[in-house]
Amino acid sequence: MTGQVLAFDGIGQDFATPGSGGRIRVLDGISFDAEPGQFVAVIGPSGCGKSTLLQMAAGLLMPTRGNVKHHGRTIDSVNQAVGFVPQQAQLFPWKTLQENVELPLVLRSVPAEQRRAQVAKAIEAVGLKGFENYYPNQLSGGMQKRGSIARTLVYRPDVILMDEPFGALDAQTRMVMQNDLQTLSAEAGATVIFVTHDITEAVVLADRVVILSQRPSRLLANIAIDLPRPRDVFEPFKNPGFEQAYDAVWSVFRSQIDIRGAH
Repeated sequence: MTGQVLAFDGIGQDFATPGSGGRIRVLDGISFDAEPGQFVAVIGPSGCGKSTLLQMAAGLLMPTRGNVKHHGRTIDSVNQAVGFVPQQAQLFPWKTLQENVELPLVLRSVPAEQRRAQVAKAIEAVGLKGFENYYPNQLSGGMQKRGSIARTLVYRPDVILMDEPFGALDAQTRMVMQNDLQTLSAEAGATVIFVTHDITEAVVLADRVVILSQRPSRLLANIAIDLPRPRDVFEPFKNPGFEQAYDAVWSVFRSQIDIRGAH
């Protein structure tokens, strides 16, 4: 398909089993792609390799089989052209918010005057103007997450990889962050690969939902979410067509959950 920004092609991944000398297969033939500006959510059971796919896209891990391509180029080393927002904010505690957000530009040798302008814009975009000189321990969990997103947005990557970024937040803050992300990703025009275990979050945010199976993980479905934007993340079931989209995803995903063992 033309216009692919990121493509996973026949991805297989085996990991060594500690102490046994054997190997365990985590991913088995995963293929999907993302087009410019598309928001793709990836869901699947715990341990099925969702985060592993993001590591491959970032060039932090090479697949055992298959390849990941960014604009048609096989990723075979650290991919500095993409942004990565991990589960934890991971702001450096000894640096202020401004210094944390500025760091990617420093590493890219961006001139100081240009750095200041881009940092100011990124911090304002995530609603943290006025907190530039605060240290991470002076910011709430939600504010730290905003800072982490600003640090990614500041160098304007065309792909943003997000690994369950809101999982540790309380429900209210999580919804606010989902709403902010919807706005920010649209304004940035970036392609987003968003790993989550929350079906509601996946459906309300994504253009497509990729569903992975239990390990060894295979692609179960790649479902288009054709809902009008902007979407109401606070009352998602009020979005026209949300219930049908949710049911389409759940009808596939439910086979991967041991409901009898859930409490």
